[in-house]
Parts: sequence; structure tokens; C-alpha cells
Amino acid sequence: MSTNLRLSVLDQSVACVGRPQDESIRNTVALAEHCEALGYHRFWMSEHHALPAIVGTAPEVLMAAVAVRTSRIRIGSAGVMLPHYSPYKVAEQFRVLDALAPGRIDLGVGRAPGGDQRTARLLNPDPRASEMFPQQVRELQAWVNGEDLPEGHPGHGVQAFPRGSTTPQLWMLGSSGYGAQLAAHFGLPYSFAHFITDGEGCAEALELYRHMFKPGLVERPEANICVWALAADTEEEAWRLFASRERARVDRQAGRFNPLLPPEQAVRPYTEAEEAYRQRLRQTVMVGTGVQVAARLRALAEELQVEEVAVITWTWDPLAQRRSYELLAQALGLPRA
Repeated sequence: MSTNLRLSVLDQSVACVGRPQDESIRNTVALAEHCEALGYHRFWMSEHHALPAIVGTAPEVLMAAVAVRTSRIRIGSAGVMLPHYSPYKVAEQFRVLDALAPGRIDLGVGRAPGGDQRTARLLNPDPRASEMFPQQVRELQAWVNGEDLPEGHPGHGVQAFPRGSTTPQLWMLGSSGYGAQLAAHFGLPYSFAHFITDGEGCAEALELYRHMFKPGLVERPEANICVWALAADTEEEAWRLFASRERARVDRQAGRFNPLLPPEQAVRPYTEAEEAYRQRLRQTVMVGTGVQVAARLRALAEELQVEEVAVITWTWDPLAQRRSYELLAQALGLPRA
């Protein structure tokens, strides 16, 4: 299955020490152009709020910028945190995006807040908003696909414009069995956030999705995984670059979400507990040369029986990030655009 492995990208517009935050947004657009030329299948952008480490707060806006700078690669959200918003408005936004890039738009949705609960309340004051998620997905699916909602529903007879010959592709995102079950129920493609759980629960969620799947938007189960990985020209250089991400992960365990440090500034003495966590992280993370990381991506895809892997890479230097994606594209033999 992994012989024809499709490779995609998830980018979060990471904030970096010593660099203006607006530069991170522009780097995301430049990375999308770069990855299209390298032959990547999709380019997805995340949504986070009030996190000093991640400044990608509005994927739908970034997608518009990427749409006008690319011509082939699929563009998507990973994802829109639907409980914050009106499904009708989201449908309108993504129909506009589909008009800009017909047949290239992915609408990935999730239930997580993308930040803390205080910020979530600012986006939607309803403390029970996430409980409405399944209903929101059903409404969004109808408006995106041009279907009518049942009689008696407030949205019955209401359409989302603009219409076109294509429609956005709805995806369910998740890092647990909940999203897998919902994707299976609605017959949606499913993406598991492997990078969030370090793989824990991934196989079980995918199995649940496939077992419970009912044909809907797609006729058969369609799944991918989002994996954190970093490649460099040498293994030594890859581990040096990884110091920035490693420090961010250790700090996150203590609730600190700071901008990414340069590798040389990221190294600090660790407590015994932090060192234990750091060693566990190093045993599971995909870091090395392009050939080494590509082999691990292929093996993971084969193990989980998926045909597509989306790679997320954090580096302080945007050129190192672009080089990582270039090396993986070369090692996996992606056809250049």
C-alpha cells in the first residue's frame, strides 16, 4: 500500500523568537508554494487561539492567500474548530474558497477549542457549544453540498452561495475514538492527529472508523494521519535542529507555550522528570536524514494501512523547514509539479 504513498503537509504558522509574527504567516504561504512544486498532495493549515507558540488563527484566510499563489495542490483547514462558529457561515466561507480554487478545497473540522477554555468562551459564550458538534457537522455537510435541511429546521430552504461545479471536501479530524465514530457515521474522510498523541490510540481509532463506516460523502473509508517529522542532510544536523521542537515539547508539559527558540538557545538543563520525558520523546519522534525519515513514514503507513501521510515540521529557520520537505519528497519519489 505504501508504494504509492501520498505525502501532504500540515503547517501551523509557528511563532519564532527574534522574528515578527507576521513573518510566520507569510512563511506559511511560501511553504505552500514550495511544497506544491515538490509534488505534495495537500497543504493544510491549523486553527489555534491565544497561544504564543502558534499564530495561525484563521485558516480560511490563509487558504485564500495560498489559493491565489498555487494551481494544483489541494488546500485545506486542519481544521476549523466548528463549535466556535455558525455552520452556515463556515459553508459560505468555504464555498467562496472553492470558487477561488475549484476542486482543490478541503474543509477539515474538529471539536477541540484550539486554545484554552477562556478563549473558547470569547469565541462562543455557550459553555455547551461542543455538545452540538454532531448537529453542526450535519448542517455544514448539507450547506456545503447544496442539500436541503429537513422541514422544521430553521435552515430549511436556505442555501449557501456561491454555487459552482465543484464543492469543498469535508473531512473529520480527531485524536480519539470520538472523531472516528462521527466520521464513520456521516461517511466522511477521517484524519487522525498522530502528532498530538505521539501515535497513542491511532491504530484503535482507525480500526473503529473502518469497522463502523457507513457510505456517505465517500463510498468507502478514506483516512490519513498527521505525523511530526524532521529531515536534514545529515542525522547530526537533524537532531541539532530538533532541539527547538524538543524544548517546546518539554515546556508544554509544564503549560508553557512559548515561541520557538533557535537550536542553540533551546538547550537547557532539565529536571529528572523532564529528562525522562525528553528521552521517551526521542525514542518515538521521526528525526534523521530524508531516507531515514521516509523509511519510517512508509513503515508507519503500512502498519496503519493508510495511503496518505501529512507531515508537520517545526524548525526555527524556515529554510531548514523547506529543506526537510524537499528531502522527504526526494526520498519518497514525489512527482514534481
